Amino acid sequence: MEIEKKYKVKKLPEKLQDYVCLNIEQGYLCTSPVVRIRRMNEEYILTYKSKTPLQESEYHTRISNETELPLTKSSYIHLREKVDGNLIQKKRYLIPIENGLKVELDVFGGHLEGLVFAEVEFHSVEEATEFVPPDWFGDDVSLDKRYSNSYLSQVDKVSDI
Repeated sequence: MEIEKKYKVKKLPEKLQDYVCLNIEQGYLCTSPVVRIRRMNEEYILTYKSKTPLQESEYHTRISNETELPLTKSSYIHLREKVDGNLIQKKRYLIPIENGLKVELDVFGGHLEGLVFAEVEFHSVEEATEFVPPDWFGDDVSLDKRYSNSYLSQVDKVSDI
């Protein structure tokens, strides 16, 4: 199960170059349910996401079942030609924060140039509910579908959000 919160970003943290950075390209073969392919550096992944019986709105947290399977590079390239909408390009910075948590700071390129947001994954719904975001985080957009990557793959530019 994936339990996460997503936030706009008021300002980028200093010294981003000091954090691990992943170059990500991803596309969606289907958005309901979500079937995604992703290249993360030289790793290739097929992901299936489905809803859970938990009520996200009750917890103000995104909650889904997620299954990831490895792909070969050639399988990824084959499926890449079949994506619906736009491929998403982003740099993901992995930033450790308190309580052993990690921020995944996504800085988008391509058709989403200028978009930045931060996600934090949690071990439990309770941990997500009690989370106090760092000062550099902006509004909580966890339940705003316009900030889901599957939605973002369907828009042509940031101003369409």
